[in-house]
Amino acid sequence: MNDPFRHLERLERELGEIAFQLTRVHFSSFGAPDHWRPAINAYRCLDCFVICVDLAGVERHTLAVRTEPYRLLISGTRPPPEPPCDDPYQAIKVMAMEINYGAFGRVVDLPEEVDPKRVRAEQRDGLLWIHLPLQEHS
Repeated sequence: MNDPFRHLERLERELGEIAFQLTRVHFSSFGAPDHWRPAINAYRCLDCFVICVDLAGVERHTLAVRTEPYRLLISGTRPPPEPPCDDPYQAIKVMAMEINYGAFGRVVDLPEEVDPKRVRAEQRDGLLWIHLPLQEHS
């Protein structure tokens, strides 16, 4: 028996499966990691190190910066960036979620001794700038 619609029925099933795969939500891939590491740029200047940390969306009160003579430790939390529920563009489906959120931490080992008492940091334009003066030896 040669059913002329058999080929079309198979094609319809395959297209239905493809449509299902394209539209289903993969909840397992949308979760905050236990801990993420922010990106940094590190510079050695004449008498200090300067570390720039990419922390867009992180509020100052959630940050902790600790220095040791040969190490810098940065930690904090960032909330998930989501549109507000009352926004006219309220999300009805997550299409991609690539921005890390939740608890973060970063340890930077320094090749020279710094003076923890003279460290200063400032946050501007989503970046945290940390200035680590080298330890003065007499």
